[in-house]
This record gives sequence, structure tokens and C-alpha cells, in this order.
Amino acid sequence: MAKGINIGDEVAITATVRRRVTDDRVSVSIPSYGRPHSIIDMTSNLQKGQHIELIGNVMHLLDGKRVTVNLGIPITVDASVVRLVNAYKAPTRKKPPVDRGGAT
Repeated sequence: MAKGINIGDEVAITATVRRRVTDDRVSVSIPSYGRPHSIIDMTSNLQKGQHIELIGNVMHLLDGKRVTVNLGIPITVDASVVRLVNAYKAPTRKKPPVDRGGAT
């Protein structure tokens, strides 16, 4: 289960290679997505049935059961098929803000 996943986190989805579409594209099957998806692959060593990890950022959470991930295009999958790679950390301020106004 994908507990602790929030918007902005980097997640991985394990997909299965279906077939090579062209010399530079491969069709993959993503669990719980329901449609084929093609990715760019310049290497020629991927074969049918091989597993590949697709990494993207979480864009949207739906009731804690579905997650929308940006893999070039938004893809909504079950939360159970994603794996957390890196949690999002908001940028921090290096210097405190300075009041430059002259109002006293």
C-alpha cells in the first residue's frame, strides 16, 4: 500500500514491456491503468515481458485509493502499485525576510 505518499513525491511504477512499436518506442502495460502506454527507449535490449520502472511525480490523490502520476502525461493508477522513491521537501529560506519599509 502507498501510505505516506503526498503530492510532489517522486514515485515508481513497475510496468511490463508489451512490444517494440518503432525503433525508439516501446509499448508497456501499467498495472491498474487499463490502457497501453508507450515510452521512448533508445536502447534495443528491452524484450517482451521484461519489467521496467517508470518514475514520476505525484500530481493528485483521489480518496487515498488512486494516485495521478506525471509520466510525461498524467496517469491515474491504484495507490497500491506505486512505490515511494523520494519524498517531496519544500524549499527552505536561507535568510530570514527583512523588513525594508520605513513605516514606524
